[in-house]
Amino acid sequence: MEIQSATQAAFQQLRLQQAQRTAERAEQVARALRVEASAARREAERAQENARDLTVRSDQADGEAGRARQGVAMIGSLGAMQESLSLVLDRAGGAAATVLRVPPAAPQAPVINTSGQVTGTVINTAA
Repeated sequence: MEIQSATQAAFQQLRLQQAQRTAERAEQVARALRVEASAARREAERAQENARDLTVRSDQADGEAGRARQGVAMIGSLGAMQESLSLVLDRAGGAAATVLRVPPAAPQAPVINTSGQVTGTVINTAA
């Protein structure tokens, strides 16, 4: 019986040592996983900050693009207005030139009234 009891004690001691080694290995794995989790959290925080920065920069770029589109539209409108104004001025200039180029009417023969006075003469008071 003594041998059996010594053998049982030795097996029990061996099981205890194996359980302690298993527990130590589990603790090492847990520590390593905590370190990895901490590193992953830091990396996620950096990625989140980077995402926020990119969002801000994207919003700024959208604003600049909107202002550029407005500028292009304004330049297009100004170009169209300038074109229209040029056409109007060309037409007005052409009309003025036509008016200025009209030859004066041939003078009509004066009309003499019964008192012998010349009538029908137009005097330009605008000059």
